[in-house]
Amino acid sequence: MDQQQKLIAGLLALRKKLLVLGGTIAATTVLLYFFTTQIFAVLQAHLHQQLAFFTVAEPFLAHVKLAFFSALFLLMPFILHTLWLALATPFGFSSASRRFFLIGTVGLFYAGASFCYAITLPFGVDFLLGFGSANLQPVISIDRFVSFFTLFVLAFGLIFELPVFMVFFAKAGICPRKTFEKNRRYAILIISIAAALLTPTPDAVNMALMGGPLYLLYEAGIVILRFMHIE
Repeated sequence: MDQQQKLIAGLLALRKKLLVLGGTIAATTVLLYFFTTQIFAVLQAHLHQQLAFFTVAEPFLAHVKLAFFSALFLLMPFILHTLWLALATPFGFSSASRRFFLIGTVGLFYAGASFCYAITLPFGVDFLLGFGSANLQPVISIDRFVSFFTLFVLAFGLIFELPVFMVFFAKAGICPRKTFEKNRRYAILIISIAAALLTPTPDAVNMALMGGPLYLLYEAGIVILRFMHIE
């Protein structure tokens, strides 16, 4: 069985664990639903925004959506544990390697989400609402606010896991270190496109706030591969 077939086999093995994980996410969503009012208050205070709704069901659906994404955020260590168990086992990685992958991705996920929450989103929201005027006052939908906030926080968290996945692909023999070293120009292009798509605003400052750290993480992945003598 070649490396690509092993990877596919690992992904297929996820199906056996998804029912348990899905049930856990559903139960956590129900539990967190009773705390969404407090979560909304924290988010509104952080971004200094008042919210409105335009349909009868919108507030309820927004609270459900916030509870669901909050559950994903809190349960990310368990989600990543399931992922790495399925991905690492077919390649015969040791328990120590799986712990490295798990700790690395969990740490980088929360680092990326925190970076977005503390820096990128406030800058982006201030920039977008800066186009308002005395005759053009913003009225922000609670549903759109939840979608906007959760999308960027989770996206930043996931893309910040790049170095660990670089180590995994190199160690599994899927993408050797030399490929990462020789294709920096393409990496810069892909990172620039990702920054343009995922940042809240298209201005250069916000794109740099995402693209800069992401490229540094790409280089960090190469350094880690060299340090670990992984070809």
